[in-house]
Amino acid sequence: MNDNDIHSSEKIAILCKIRDIQRSVILFEQQFEKQFGISLNEGMVLCSLTKAKQLTSGELGEKLGLTPSNMSKVIASVERKGFVERSLGQEDKRQMYFTLTDQGRQRIASIGCCKLAWPEILRPLLE
Repeated sequence: MNDNDIHSSEKIAILCKIRDIQRSVILFEQQFEKQFGISLNEGMVLCSLTKAKQLTSGELGEKLGLTPSNMSKVIASVERKGFVERSLGQEDKRQMYFTLTDQGRQRIASIGCCKLAWPEILRPLLE
């Protein structure tokens, strides 16, 4: 085998590992949504607001790695479910802040109390 073959096989192995991780995350998200009635992104919004108390859409998008368009969809969804409420900024009335409702705090607390079944491939990353 020459040097190019080794690099090529390493690259293929990495791609296969990434594929396995992606499949595990997708399966975990499906199970998470079935168990808790919210998507993984919605759960991450609730988790982020638990730690920060209030955040703007831009701050949430940055934390979750979502585009403004996708972040708007996730926020709209958790608002419809009654987990998050919005308020105007005190100093800048154009700025919108998001906070957890009591229902949102209860939902994230119920998730924290449950034993989540982490995919085997992700356990080393999460421990």
